[in-house]
Amino acid sequence: MAIRVAVVGSCASGKTSVVARLIEHGIDAWAVAQEHSAIQELWRHLGPDRLVYLDVSLASIRRRRSDDNWPDWIYDLQQGRLANARANADVIVPTDHLTLDEVVATILDGLRP
Repeated sequence: MAIRVAVVGSCASGKTSVVARLIEHGIDAWAVAQEHSAIQELWRHLGPDRLVYLDVSLASIRRRRSDDNWPDWIYDLQQGRLANARANADVIVPTDHLTLDEVVATILDGLRP
């Protein structure tokens, strides 16, 4: 049976891309839109074995979205909504200066028993 992994992070943190790669590695992974939910433990809803938090700065979000004016208040709101997930994460990956391959490798290392 594959390990079940929930992936959370702000918009543009790489959740969708990371989940696709984790699935390729035989991991039952899914993205949780925790940053849009006021339910503090939404990430627990499907009962993951492990929780991965993708950390990203406001500057990186703006760069990835090609929008220098993407609102800081949205970022701050999302950070608040993600606080519980971050506090409970098994693996936290700062994605700002990593390639997708590096992010996935970091996660795979962190998921090893």
